Amino acid sequence: MEKGPHSRTARFERAAKAISIAILRNRALEEGGSGLPVLVEGKRDEATLRALGFTGKVERVNRGWDRPRLVAYLHSSYCTVSDGGPSLILLMDWDRTGGRLQTAIRDRLMALDSPVDEDLRRELLKSMKPEGRTVESLLSHADSLEPLVRGFLHDLG
Repeated sequence: MEKGPHSRTARFERAAKAISIAILRNRALEEGGSGLPVLVEGKRDEATLRALGFTGKVERVNRGWDRPRLVAYLHSSYCTVSDGGPSLILLMDWDRTGGRLQTAIRDRLMALDSPVDEDLRRELLKSMKPEGRTVESLLSHADSLEPLVRGFLHDLG
């Protein structure tokens, strides 16, 4: 049996807790959440989040728009009223391309005084990297993660 902070069980528990917190933040205000949208790269990433229990707004980078138009859309849709907290959750893949995309979008939104939440990506990068480097790679582990997420949601919620 695996033990210790780097065991698969411990890593999945950390990932599930981070996912649970993001799910609560993503939920619509009517459901007791803050209604923060999650920005992912594509359709399969969105489908993965839905399979893990996300019910709020999920936006996609890959929609045929250039980056300035996407950032303008995100800013006008989600960043017009700020209480100083993050306006959206950025969750790009944790490979090189995803890292560059994450940095570019974060920097452009931050330049417009729109802070973003990167906690979920940071935790998934640390805990799920051995299992894959993409959001959609979480789908193959949904059967293991989803019960843990449900448990954390019950405890947090």
